[in-house]
Amino acid sequence: MFPARLTDGYRSFLGGRFNDERARYQTLAEKGQKPEIMVIGCCDSRVAPEVIFDAGPGEIFVVRNVANLVPPYEGGTQNYHGTSAALEFAVQSLRVKHIVVLGHALCGGISAFANSADPLSPGDFIGKWMQQIAPVVERIVPPGENPAMYIRQLELATVEHSLANLMSFPCVRILVERGQLQLHGAYFGVATGVLLIRDPATGEFRPVTETPPLG
Repeated sequence: MFPARLTDGYRSFLGGRFNDERARYQTLAEKGQKPEIMVIGCCDSRVAPEVIFDAGPGEIFVVRNVANLVPPYEGGTQNYHGTSAALEFAVQSLRVKHIVVLGHALCGGISAFANSADPLSPGDFIGKWMQQIAPVVERIVPPGENPAMYIRQLELATVEHSLANLMSFPCVRILVERGQLQLHGAYFGVATGVLLIRDPATGEFRPVTETPPLG
């Protein structure tokens, strides 16, 4: 049977948000979506960009994968490129003005890579996918006696890695160089609610606010 949690949630949606924003949904249906922001996030259920940024329908274009990774540009290959396809659509068709790579704390994909976790299946899809960040490890201080700090550094460095890979796409690089597209890095603390934003000049991640509001 279809999960009751989803049917209950759908009924709540119909009587609440959909009813309140019916005109907006109608406009989106008639005129199509025109978001100015693309967010590349992790598929972790605790880190939904629409929730974190309190976004309404049609406001942000989201693609999610394990560990919020952007693979390097590979034109002319026969491989499947889900994230690259979404990126192509966002940049070439939607003409977004901002792309945000949203990393987060407690990322299972990065933890599995750092700890050389055993494959979950014979296909080892996660292990193969996470091999993309192998070059990142060379720039990180070895874990030593503080493995938690090592993981955090790896999570932040992975955001940097994805930003660099974005620039390997010609359509992205050209628009960035023309000043028509901006790239951003961000990092969300699952337990704290703190959002860090990457300073493009220094590469440092700094909180949007000193402390998140309570209550």
